[in-house]
Amino acid sequence: MVNFTVDQIRAIMDKKSNIRNMSVIAHVDHGKSTLTDSLVSKAGIIASSRAGETRFTDTRKDEQERCITIKSTAISLYYELGDNDLAFIKQSKDGNGFLINLIDSPGHVDFSSEVTAALRVTDGALVVVDCVSGVCVQTETVLRQAIAERIKPVLMMNKMDRALLELQLETDELYQTFQRIVENVNVIISTYGEDEGGPMGNIMIDPVIGTVGFGSGLHGWAFTLKQFAEMYVAKFTAKGVSQLSPAERCKKVEDMMKKLWGDRYFDPSAGKFSKTATGPDGQKFPRTFCQLVLDPIFKVFDAIMNFKKEETAKLIDKLDVKLDTEDKEKEGKPLLKAVMRRWLPAGEALLQMITIHLPSPVTAQKYRCELLYEGPGDDEAAMGIKNCDPKAPLIMYISKMVPTSDKGRFYAFGRVFSGCVSTGLKVRIMGPNFTPGKKEDLYIKPIQRTILMMGRYVEPIEDVPCGNIVGLVGVDQFLVKTGTITTFEQAHNMRVMKFSVSPVVRVAVEAKNPADLPKLVEGLKRLAKSDPMVQCIIEESGEHIIAGAGELHLEICLKDLEEDHACIPLKKSDPVVSYRETVIEESDQMCLSKSPNKHNRLFMKSRPFPDGLAEDIEKGDVTARQELKARARYLADKYEWEVAEARKIWCFGPDGTGPNLLIDVTKGVQYLNE
Repeated sequence: MVNFTVDQIRAIMDKKSNIRNMSVIAHVDHGKSTLTDSLVSKAGIIASSRAGETRFTDTRKDEQERCITIKSTAISLYYELGDNDLAFIKQSKDGNGFLINLIDSPGHVDFSSEVTAALRVTDGALVVVDCVSGVCVQTETVLRQAIAERIKPVLMMNKMDRALLELQLETDELYQTFQRIVENVNVIISTYGEDEGGPMGNIMIDPVIGTVGFGSGLHGWAFTLKQFAEMYVAKFTAKGVSQLSPAERCKKVEDMMKKLWGDRYFDPSAGKFSKTATGPDGQKFPRTFCQLVLDPIFKVFDAIMNFKKEETAKLIDKLDVKLDTEDKEKEGKPLLKAVMRRWLPAGEALLQMITIHLPSPVTAQKYRCELLYEGPGDDEAAMGIKNCDPKAPLIMYISKMVPTSDKGRFYAFGRVFSGCVSTGLKVRIMGPNFTPGKKEDLYIKPIQRTILMMGRYVEPIEDVPCGNIVGLVGVDQFLVKTGTITTFEQAHNMRVMKFSVSPVVRVAVEAKNPADLPKLVEGLKRLAKSDPMVQCIIEESGEHIIAGAGELHLEICLKDLEEDHACIPLKKSDPVVSYRETVIEESDQMCLSKSPNKHNRLFMKSRPFPDGLAEDIEKGDVTARQELKARARYLADKYEWEVAEARKIWCFGPDGTGPNLLIDVTKGVQYLNE
């Protein structure tokens, strides 16, 4: 039973401080989609009994068969926070209902472009780490991308059931494992992030604040220290918790959370907390996290998995877990799942962590605006983005295209940063090559329909205000992959996304039947739209080349091309990795070329960049769009170029952004710029 309607979602879209846009990111197979299931089931979209096995966000057939996520999928959830929990939210809030726009993203390095597209439209990220294998390569890559986009992370340690059942760790070993993962993640955050004085403040994760969750997505249970602190506050408070005001209760719970992590110990004989590990008469105290948090969980696991019936019944009674009649007859793992799911429901713990600790669009757009918008920081559009103002001109970024059930058409998927987008609105559609004041890559067209993306379904919706994620119909003919949509005439583009991988593996394709060539060309155009990363190139020899990030990426692209986009049998070459060549030192001779009428002679010479300039171009510190004098001054100061030369850069290549420069070093030649 879905416990919300589109009208409810539409109503809450206007309360922009109660929106959370977040993506789920992690290494391959650390359990993103499985974990997303418990969030989706909490919102009543799938049955909780099947959560963890459905992988609701893996919508494609090949995703279900291979058990990997290939495309990132968006889904909107409605969640109501209790009055007591509202006190924990430190930013502005507006009522109890929250709208969570969640994007489940893939983990494979081949699909990291999908992650980039997901991160661009969200403000917070749930980083999932498998507590058995710890922080891996891809965890670091995606976390680095998130921090570069100024996205606030919260951590979830997944697969705790494996640590208990397969590795059979002791409580203290498990604590050390958690501690190590938290440290590793914080090292990555502090390496790539700005310091605490930066615009985002402190974004380090810390179990004491409640930005770290522990649990098991497959079994559907999870907790943060907040859940346990609440249980103990209820137990230790003299006058019942019910009489405390939410603010007092919040203060008590926060104090309790500080005692549940780190080098804090519990003295069971006196029932007090202690900061030393040994008592006055030399007995060893257990660590509070092990004694008060892990121990109850270990007891439940031990009793149920060793079939101790009486102990199990006692524990279930003590934990106040209400089981259904069918659950009572289960034994072993199924019973364990049922008990843990009732006692520590994953959806509840994670949704609380998300609503309490991740920023709303109002908070996030203030510090993300300068990274997102290319134009001046004080024009109407930039102010609209900073204030997340629904009455400002519309600014929306399209981060990817989603194929529809209708062959060859796409939904443009993106986020409204300022203003309000509605059906039939006449807008300026600006592709990535648009420059203000020129006409190229600019279309002025109405939006046919606006829709809400819900996993495998879409819901029509009248209009969508800023801070929300939305799909548009009828824009796909004018954009290739990404672009900016606006109603403001002087608007600049939103900055193009930077991918952490580049398409280097290439395959040549041709149609088995030469008569199918037009279909192949059309299919390649559609393929280029459907994936943020893939490139479809026609070589000089007339070959059609598809370039992707890796073999898996290419395999998926070719399958899509054959079955969905072109629908014809293909001949494919073996994958080849493209090589790049460079210049090591300045050439000692000029090379000369003459025009066909022999009247014009062109001299060329090549020389390498000074160290560090290529990185600057990649980071976007030196670009083709900068002001001439400012760029020349930068190059002269940092790399000791001659100012006269630095002012005469003609273009950057390839694609107008690459790390190759063409410079005019002629002196006094007439008609050169005509």
